[in-house]
Amino acid sequence: MCVLFRRCCLEAQRRAKGTGPAAVYLQPCPRRTRTQGAVPMELVGSPLSAAHAHVRSTPTNLLPAISTMTSSYKNRFPYYPLPQTLSLPWLPSSYYRTATNHPMLAPFSSGSQGLTPSKMLPFVSNRTSLFTRYTPDDWYRSNLTNYRESETSRHNSESLRVDTSRLIQDKHQQTKKTQMESTKNLGERVNDIEFWKSELCHELDEMIGETNALTDMKKRLERALAETEAPLQVAQECLLHREKRMGIDLVHDDVEKQLFTEVDVIRSCQERMQRYLDRAKAQLASNRAAQHEVEKDLADKQTARRIDGKCHHLRNTSDGISYYRGVERVDATISVPDSWAKFTDDNILRSQSERAASAKLREDIENLLVVTANEMWNQFNAVNVAFTNRIAETADAKSKIQTHLAKTLQEIFQIEMSIESIRKAIRDKVPPLKVAQTRLDERTRRPNVELCRDSTQLRLVNEVHELDETIQSLQQRLRDAEDTLQILVRAKAVLEHDLAVKANSLFIDQEKCMGMRRNFPCTARLVGFV
Repeated sequence: MCVLFRRCCLEAQRRAKGTGPAAVYLQPCPRRTRTQGAVPMELVGSPLSAAHAHVRSTPTNLLPAISTMTSSYKNRFPYYPLPQTLSLPWLPSSYYRTATNHPMLAPFSSGSQGLTPSKMLPFVSNRTSLFTRYTPDDWYRSNLTNYRESETSRHNSESLRVDTSRLIQDKHQQTKKTQMESTKNLGERVNDIEFWKSELCHELDEMIGETNALTDMKKRLERALAETEAPLQVAQECLLHREKRMGIDLVHDDVEKQLFTEVDVIRSCQERMQRYLDRAKAQLASNRAAQHEVEKDLADKQTARRIDGKCHHLRNTSDGISYYRGVERVDATISVPDSWAKFTDDNILRSQSERAASAKLREDIENLLVVTANEMWNQFNAVNVAFTNRIAETADAKSKIQTHLAKTLQEIFQIEMSIESIRKAIRDKVPPLKVAQTRLDERTRRPNVELCRDSTQLRLVNEVHELDETIQSLQQRLRDAEDTLQILVRAKAVLEHDLAVKANSLFIDQEKCMGMRRNFPCTARLVGFV
């Protein structure tokens, strides 16, 4: 930094005298001499056009500001920080590359003079003074730009003031005209409001009466719908109890079919009742909505009559007037006289339409209650008839099973006696067989030639074979008899089980199911009167 300062001073003296630098000898900074040793003086001066001479960089803060506008403080040349090197800790190493990349600032570089990088001077102190951030042309262009911007701003401001004055006068005339037209129309509108108020009052009374009638019919329908729950629960419990039947009695008989039909009929009636109940609720909502629209329209008419009467008498000198900022942006033309009259007429027509639909719905609900009561009564009687027939069939089957069970028990006693006689016959054949086999065994002890195959020997052998066959045939017959006995016992068990099943079915159908079906809602309750 000391070298740079000395160089700047010498350069200033040279320019003040008007002479070019012939040869400038610079001494190294004392601080640098103490730390790195003395550096011999070098001849670094040259003409201004020399390639290794650089324009002196003038500090930016020495230039005075030419304008107070923000645009005059813009940095038109971005600053890019560069890394430092070890050889020149106070100067970026990219300084030399910047100088060579801009031949217009340094037309004669060190490379043009034939200097190689190895022969370049290790330290050049006057290069920073030959390069500046801006040129004189940039400075003049900046001033001209600011002048033009200032003239444009003044011209736009003058145009805006003229246009604003004209706009204020136009709006004042338009406001006076609008006020006169509004005052004239307010008087005519008050008479129209009075007419529609009377029409709305009449329709409101009619709608209130119809809504009350439909509410009473809805309550009847709700009571009738609640009465169907008991018959439905009885039918479902009958089906549940009949599921406790055992074995072959779990048959899909006519009783079960009629019970399913009864459940379907009751549910169908409930669905229709619920559907009409929903329609009644929706119709009541529609009636109330129409009534609300009529009441709201009537209240609006009353409010509008009071407001329009007050507005009709307001003048610019009246008390209570004020300026409401932004009111001119509110869309006050929501409706025109035709649409305004049509709106009230539509409300009345809607109310009349809803009243007609409500009367028709009340008639349909009355017919529905009568039809559903008849359907449920008819199906209730059909189920009872099916139960009676099924109970008779089950009782007859039970009686026949008891008869067959008695015959089976008698046959079991007979076959047991026969088995006992067969066993006794087998036991009786054992001694003769022993005797024959003993004789044959003793005759095997005859000596020598006495072991003769005579007729006695042959007869004894045939006797043993005959006794064996007799015993085997008796044992086979015993097995057949025992199998027959098992079949009879199994048949007896089946009959006894079937008898228990029939008794259980009779108890379910006759005691449980028919016991629950003794009571059924009367017709008056099914139509909702009670």
